[in-house]
Amino acid sequence: MMTALEAVLGPWLFPIGVAVLAVAATLVGYRLALAITRRFTRPTDTARLFLDAAAGPIGASLCLMTVNAVLQQGVWEQLPLLAFMRHTARLLLILALTWAAVRCVSAIGDVIVRLNPVDEGRWRRARKVETQTRFLVRALNILVVIIGAGVALMTFEPMRQFGASLLASAGIGGIVLGFAARPVLGNLLAGMQIALTEPFRIDDVLNVEGEWCWVEEVTATYVVLRVWDLRRIVMPLQWFIEHPFENWTRHNADLMGAVTLWVDYAMPVEPLRGEFSRLLAVSAEWDGKTESVQVMEAGERGMQVRFLMSAGDSTQLWNLRCAIRESLVAFMNSHYPGHLPRMRAELVSPEA
Repeated sequence: MMTALEAVLGPWLFPIGVAVLAVAATLVGYRLALAITRRFTRPTDTARLFLDAAAGPIGASLCLMTVNAVLQQGVWEQLPLLAFMRHTARLLLILALTWAAVRCVSAIGDVIVRLNPVDEGRWRRARKVETQTRFLVRALNILVVIIGAGVALMTFEPMRQFGASLLASAGIGGIVLGFAARPVLGNLLAGMQIALTEPFRIDDVLNVEGEWCWVEEVTATYVVLRVWDLRRIVMPLQWFIEHPFENWTRHNADLMGAVTLWVDYAMPVEPLRGEFSRLLAVSAEWDGKTESVQVMEAGERGMQVRFLMSAGDSTQLWNLRCAIRESLVAFMNSHYPGHLPRMRAELVSPEA
């Protein structure tokens, strides 16, 4: 056993040493070039962003290119297992190049997002660009992985031999695959449709099935929604195409909200209107656009007064509504305690 192993590995000692030295020289040169490039470029430069994103896979690809170059030398033709080693090195090189391509495509998305920051007055355009970029980058990454896997499989001789038969059966296979992968393909197509039509963007505030949430992450097949209590809801993209939902920041983040109070019929509305105006004037959440007090309903026990207000976004509006509700209740308890809703009844004596 040991003799056979030595017979196979013995001739490989010198080629392995040459390959190790070549890889070490390539790695040292690459690290030196990388350090020089990083020394004379800023972290925010476009070329630097690509380099930082793909530094690891590029280094691995250069090392594997060196190994392939060493194994292709004609002096090793008599070595045992040479075909296997060449095939393995070629396969690893394809995988490393695919990895580098995926990282570069992802870096394209990061560069585009960085070049479109969320500045004052440009938040809609920035979120639109980020949402579309995330969709397209993930679609391109899937395409790169599929191409890389196909090229890797084509390095196997049986795959090339059966290529004609696979092409001949591609029609039936495509139909079967289409039915089997219908949910995945549906989500991918829904992602492309959402990227083009923009029913929502990243950081938009949505109301999905009664949940108030933000769009936190958009992938090729699903959306991660962050609920106000920090829960995460993962929704497939197809759901947003087939079901209605509310987008509270479709064109702008301004929102209107109301606080309703039930009061007695004897309660004058004008003091409530004056107190509501005073509370809005001293509130930091109010945007100064909407202020309205109206009697919405008159029932058998009292009347319902609506206090309508507006704020810059959903979070500020929620805090404003809670503060106004608390302050109005305190105002009535302090100045008009007898005008809170009450139960009226008429007592009739037995003699009457």
